[in-house]
Amino acid sequence: MEQLKNIVFDFGGVLIDWNPVYLYRDKFETEEEMNWFLENICHYNWNLQQDGGRSLAEATSILQEQYPEYSDLITIYYGRWEEMLGGTITENTKLIKPLKKKYNLYGLTNWSAETIPLAMKRYDFFGDLDGIVVSGEEKILKPDPALYRILMERYAIKPDESLFIDDNAANIETARQLGFRVVHFTGDMNLEEWLREQAIL
Repeated sequence: MEQLKNIVFDFGGVLIDWNPVYLYRDKFETEEEMNWFLENICHYNWNLQQDGGRSLAEATSILQEQYPEYSDLITIYYGRWEEMLGGTITENTKLIKPLKKKYNLYGLTNWSAETIPLAMKRYDFFGDLDGIVVSGEEKILKPDPALYRILMERYAIKPDESLFIDDNAANIETARQLGFRVVHFTGDMNLEEWLREQAIL
């Protein structure tokens, strides 16, 4: 096994706590209504299209034409997007600086090209990364191997010298097939402990 030189992080669910509930929890009479809205109107796959490069303006207008009765609630999804940021996942972001002493650190994320600058401005850890690849800028979504190859080529990363950390099983599987060492981060795992057990940290 090659010596580990690079660590590649996903952002949402690994380093950043992002959840539309933070914005919408006081916008509905009941939690059930809010959940219905987020599952049927401003839902996961709709948002993912923006991570794939569709503009926020187009995405918003498409839904407003379909659901005019929810127009104002659709407007705030991106109009007040920053309120969906719950902060960093500090038990993981605190590992960035000690890891930086030994490894090159990168980000590979499904994220809108229009909203990633807002997160980068807010969170200091971005300054410690050696490079990031954003799906919305490349118009390619994980788990498409093409997005990983952009990271590998742009920063001369060899998969067998790299550890990939993501909370999405499909994304992990692509990385594994490309030859990365992988960690499927779940909310109940202690990443610091795992890294110490593997003698990485």
